[in-house]
Amino acid sequence: PPSLPRLQMELEALRSIYEGDACFRELSPVSFQYRIGESGDPKAFLIEVSWPETYPQTAPVISMDAFFNNTISSAIKQSILDKLMVEVQANLGTAMTYTLFEYAKDNKEVFMENQPVNTVTSVSNSIAIGTPDVPASKKKDKKEQLSKTQKRKLADKTDNKGELPRGWNWVDVIK
Repeated sequence: PPSLPRLQMELEALRSIYEGDACFRELSPVSFQYRIGESGDPKAFLIEVSWPETYPQTAPVISMDAFFNNTISSAIKQSILDKLMVEVQANLGTAMTYTLFEYAKDNKEVFMENQPVNTVTSVSNSIAIGTPDVPASKKKDKKEQLSKTQKRKLADKTDNKGELPRGWNWVDVIK
């Protein structure tokens, strides 16, 4: 296809622009990943851009299916993809992979503005799902059992009304 030399040029441009950039990954000569945000950033996300044969006359395939994104709600992924597709439409016919990655970087905060809450909830949900409430209640039981033995020890010192015998804490003045 006549667009191959253009793809080759864009590929080389991407390689030179992102050389040494840990966020950029070339999955294949027509498929690229870019991590938006630092690796420890809860708002970081990965976008994957793949070029069909007819790119850049047709839109690249943009995906957020990477495992890295599994804490991001599907609604937010969809809104990011929607915004990226608007950018794609504006750039059809031109080499746009760099533009898309940079656009995502520039708009990371906007893209993820609703995300922090979801990160927290989805993390706590997954913990709850992974370990059902049984262990938690067992832990509580253990604490209660401890307190029962503590109560027993107390009960040994007290009379049946739960009161300590009169004078248990008096100081012996006579000595």
